[in-house]
Amino acid sequence: MKRGSTLFLKIAVILIGIPILALCILLLPQIANEAIEHATRGAELGYIVLGLLAVMYLSAIPFYIALYQAFKLLNYIDRNQAFSELSVRALKNIKYCAIIISGLYVVVLPFVYIIAEWDDAPGLILIGMVIAGASLVIAVFAAVLQRLLQEAIHIKSENDLTV
Repeated sequence: MKRGSTLFLKIAVILIGIPILALCILLLPQIANEAIEHATRGAELGYIVLGLLAVMYLSAIPFYIALYQAFKLLNYIDRNQAFSELSVRALKNIKYCAIIISGLYVVVLPFVYIIAEWDDAPGLILIGMVIAGASLVIAVFAAVLQRLLQEAIHIKSENDLTV
Protein backbone atom coordinates (compact mmCIF):
# COMPACT_ATOMS: atom_id res chain seq x y z
CA MET A 1 0.00 0.00 0.00
CA LYS A 2 1.25 3.45 -0.80
CA ARG A 3 2.32 5.70 2.04
CA GLY A 4 0.12 8.48 0.68
CA SER A 5 -3.01 6.52 1.56
CA THR A 6 -1.89 5.85 5.09
CA LEU A 7 -0.68 9.43 5.48
CA PHE A 8 -4.15 10.65 4.53
CA LEU A 9 -5.70 8.27 7.07
CA LYS A 10 -3.24 9.36 9.77
CA ILE A 11 -4.19 12.99 9.16
CA ALA A 12 -7.86 11.98 9.31
CA VAL A 13 -7.29 10.25 12.67
CA ILE A 14 -5.65 13.39 14.03
CA LEU A 15 -8.45 15.59 12.66
CA ILE A 16 -11.03 13.33 14.30
CA GLY A 17 -9.35 13.77 17.67
CA ILE A 18 -9.02 17.57 17.60
CA PRO A 19 -12.75 18.47 17.85
CA ILE A 20 -13.29 16.07 20.74
CA LEU A 21 -10.30 17.56 22.55
CA ALA A 22 -11.68 21.06 21.94
CA LEU A 23 -15.06 19.94 23.24
CA CYS A 24 -13.50 18.51 26.40
CA ILE A 25 -11.36 21.59 27.04
CA LEU A 26 -13.65 24.43 25.98
CA LEU A 27 -17.34 23.52 25.97
CA LEU A 28 -17.83 20.87 28.64
CA PRO A 29 -16.30 22.95 31.48
CA GLN A 30 -18.73 25.78 30.68
CA ILE A 31 -21.66 23.38 30.82
CA ALA A 32 -20.31 21.96 34.08
CA ASN A 33 -20.12 25.45 35.64
CA GLU A 34 -23.74 26.12 34.71
CA ALA A 35 -24.80 22.73 36.07
CA ILE A 36 -22.99 23.43 39.35
CA GLU A 37 -24.79 26.76 39.64
CA HIS A 38 -28.15 25.04 39.13
CA ALA A 39 -27.24 22.27 41.58
CA THR A 40 -26.31 24.76 44.31
CA ARG A 41 -29.69 26.45 43.84
CA GLY A 42 -31.44 23.17 44.59
CA ALA A 43 -32.17 21.95 41.06
CA GLU A 44 -31.73 18.18 40.84
CA LEU A 45 -31.28 18.48 37.10
CA GLY A 46 -27.84 20.03 37.71
CA TYR A 47 -26.66 16.77 39.28
CA ILE A 48 -27.96 14.77 36.32
CA VAL A 49 -26.11 17.07 33.92
CA LEU A 50 -22.92 16.67 35.98
CA GLY A 51 -23.28 12.89 35.79
CA LEU A 52 -23.77 13.10 32.05
CA LEU A 53 -20.67 15.28 31.72
CA ALA A 54 -18.68 12.81 33.80
CA VAL A 55 -19.65 10.03 31.39
CA MET A 56 -18.68 12.24 28.44
CA TYR A 57 -15.25 12.86 29.94
CA LEU A 58 -14.92 9.19 30.83
CA SER A 59 -15.79 8.14 27.28
CA ALA A 60 -13.01 10.37 25.93
CA ILE A 61 -10.43 7.99 27.42
CA PRO A 62 -11.37 4.91 25.34
CA PHE A 63 -11.97 7.20 22.36
CA TYR A 64 -8.36 8.41 22.40
CA ILE A 65 -7.06 4.92 23.11
CA ALA A 66 -8.93 3.72 20.00
CA LEU A 67 -7.50 6.59 17.93
CA TYR A 68 -4.00 5.71 19.14
CA GLN A 69 -4.57 2.07 18.21
CA ALA A 70 -5.78 3.13 14.75
CA PHE A 71 -2.64 5.23 14.36
CA LYS A 72 -0.52 2.22 15.38
CA LEU A 73 -2.39 0.04 12.88
CA LEU A 74 -1.61 2.51 10.11
CA ASN A 75 2.06 2.44 11.14
CA TYR A 76 2.02 -1.37 10.92
CA ILE A 77 0.61 -1.08 7.41
CA ASP A 78 3.40 1.36 6.48
CA ARG A 79 6.02 -1.11 7.76
CA ASN A 80 4.45 -4.04 5.85
CA GLN A 81 3.34 -5.66 9.11
CA ALA A 82 -0.36 -5.50 8.31
CA PHE A 83 -0.69 -9.29 8.53
CA SER A 84 0.72 -9.71 12.01
CA GLU A 85 -0.51 -10.35 15.52
CA LEU A 86 0.24 -6.71 16.31
CA SER A 87 -2.46 -5.62 13.86
CA VAL A 88 -4.90 -8.15 15.31
CA ARG A 89 -4.18 -6.81 18.81
CA ALA A 90 -4.73 -3.21 17.66
CA LEU A 91 -8.09 -4.14 16.12
CA LYS A 92 -9.03 -6.02 19.28
CA ASN A 93 -8.26 -2.94 21.38
CA ILE A 94 -10.30 -0.74 19.03
CA LYS A 95 -13.20 -3.17 19.36
CA TYR A 96 -13.07 -3.11 23.17
CA CYS A 97 -12.84 0.69 23.26
CA ALA A 98 -15.88 1.00 20.99
CA ILE A 99 -17.83 -1.44 23.17
CA ILE A 100 -16.93 0.57 26.27
CA ILE A 101 -18.05 3.83 24.67
CA SER A 102 -21.30 2.28 23.47
CA GLY A 103 -21.94 0.79 26.90
CA LEU A 104 -21.32 4.09 28.66
CA TYR A 105 -23.80 5.93 26.46
CA VAL A 106 -26.42 3.19 26.75
CA VAL A 107 -26.15 3.40 30.54
CA VAL A 108 -26.52 7.19 30.51
CA LEU A 109 -29.40 7.22 28.01
CA PRO A 110 -32.15 7.24 30.70
CA PHE A 111 -30.59 10.37 32.19
CA VAL A 112 -30.48 11.95 28.74
CA TYR A 113 -34.20 11.17 28.52
CA ILE A 114 -34.80 13.04 31.80
CA ILE A 115 -32.90 16.07 30.52
CA ALA A 116 -34.72 15.93 27.17
CA GLU A 117 -38.12 15.76 28.90
CA TRP A 118 -37.27 18.71 31.15
CA ASP A 119 -35.88 20.81 28.31
CA ASP A 120 -38.44 19.57 25.75
CA ALA A 121 -35.65 18.55 23.38
CA PRO A 122 -36.32 15.08 21.92
CA GLY A 123 -33.36 15.45 19.57
CA LEU A 124 -31.07 15.04 22.56
CA ILE A 125 -32.18 11.42 22.92
CA LEU A 126 -31.44 10.85 19.25
CA ILE A 127 -27.91 12.19 19.69
CA GLY A 128 -27.27 9.77 22.56
CA MET A 129 -28.62 6.87 20.53
CA VAL A 130 -26.51 7.82 17.50
CA ILE A 131 -23.33 7.89 19.59
CA ALA A 132 -24.11 4.50 21.15
CA GLY A 133 -25.13 3.02 17.79
CA ALA A 134 -22.12 4.36 15.91
CA SER A 135 -19.78 2.99 18.56
CA LEU A 136 -21.48 -0.38 18.31
CA VAL A 137 -21.12 -0.38 14.52
CA ILE A 138 -17.40 0.42 14.89
CA ALA A 139 -17.05 -2.43 17.39
CA VAL A 140 -18.71 -4.91 15.04
CA PHE A 141 -16.63 -3.69 12.08
CA ALA A 142 -13.41 -4.01 14.10
CA ALA A 143 -14.44 -7.51 15.21
CA VAL A 144 -15.08 -8.56 11.60
CA LEU A 145 -11.73 -7.12 10.47
CA GLN A 146 -9.99 -8.79 13.40
CA ARG A 147 -11.49 -12.17 12.48
CA LEU A 148 -10.59 -11.75 8.80
CA LEU A 149 -7.05 -10.75 9.68
CA GLN A 150 -6.67 -13.75 11.98
CA GLU A 151 -7.85 -16.05 9.19
CA ALA A 152 -5.46 -14.41 6.71
CA ILE A 153 -2.55 -14.81 9.14
CA HIS A 154 -3.50 -18.46 9.65
CA ILE A 155 -3.65 -19.11 5.90
CA LYS A 156 -0.34 -17.27 5.41
CA SER A 157 1.37 -19.37 8.09
CA GLU A 158 0.06 -22.58 6.50
CA ASN A 159 1.37 -21.47 3.10
CA ASP A 160 4.75 -20.61 4.62
CA LEU A 161 4.96 -24.09 6.16
CA THR A 162 3.97 -25.74 2.87
CA VAL A 163 6.83 -24.15 0.93
